[in-house]
Amino acid sequence: MRPRLVNKSGWPLLSSPASVKSVRILIPYFGSWPEWMNFFIESCKGNPTIDWLFFTDCGEPENRAPNVQYRHTTLADYCEHVSRALKVDFRRASGHKLVDIKPALGFLHADELAGYDFYGFGDIDVIYGDIRRFYTDEILGAHQLLSTHADRIAGHLALFENTSLMREAFRRILGWRDLLEDERTRVMDERQYTYLFRPRRRRKRWLRLVYSWITPLGRRLYFREQYSTILSSQRPWHDGSDVHPEEWIWRDGQLFNSADGEREFMYLHFMNWKGDRWLEGSGPAAWTTQGTILHMDWREAGRDGFRITPRGFEARNGTD
Repeated sequence: MRPRLVNKSGWPLLSSPASVKSVRILIPYFGSWPEWMNFFIESCKGNPTIDWLFFTDCGEPENRAPNVQYRHTTLADYCEHVSRALKVDFRRASGHKLVDIKPALGFLHADELAGYDFYGFGDIDVIYGDIRRFYTDEILGAHQLLSTHADRIAGHLALFENTSLMREAFRRILGWRDLLEDERTRVMDERQYTYLFRPRRRRKRWLRLVYSWITPLGRRLYFREQYSTILSSQRPWHDGSDVHPEEWIWRDGQLFNSADGEREFMYLHFMNWKGDRWLEGSGPAAWTTQGTILHMDWREAGRDGFRITPRGFEARNGTD
């Protein structure tokens, strides 16, 4: 049995052997867990060499995974920690405003990241496939930022090399203190943070190349569309159409859909099934019309797999 690795604070690096680049994903989340949380955890179990760390007041879900840990705190105490660490007034922040501190998570939780090669942020309205199939050690080793969208940093999953340059890059966002103190959500993770690494798309390509030469933040970037977010008017499917698969199949840690055969996907981001905020008038979102979205016991998921559809979470059929 290999020795259990620990970081400088004594916290265990839960799952990653020394021969694999270690990754820890940080997620502050407060309120109550969504209905699908046990299925989310099951998909984390399918990625045993990646660790997740939650800062939360929700308690712990029924489904337990050795690579998912929790730091129990209140929203008020967490916002106080952000305020002190960043020297801003973040004490009035709502739960949704937390998206704006994603660029600073590496700095805020540097102690919890000690010993990890990469850190990341993400959301929980996702089901993961085999992340390492897409982010191999070779790909990780060649890049300092990896995003699952081609044109921006994806708030639902992005990874960063665990260096002081990346942990403190947020300080280069123009007016970052004012943006954090604004009680409105400014989507800093996908907007202003992206511009640090990739200048606005309207700039000419040669200017973007010059930018990559003059700043270390413009180098070693991996922006690749992973086709994770369905029903997005901004993102056609990989075949160029606006028809997105409606049945997704998770089995043995791998994610497929009903339209693409044995092609695997890194994860499914189902925000447009759970809410209509981004549906641009084409709602209502499918899950908002359901009495329940849970049509199977999560305890069967690890053994039998499951499907994610506009009806919710369902048992696989014999052909999946």
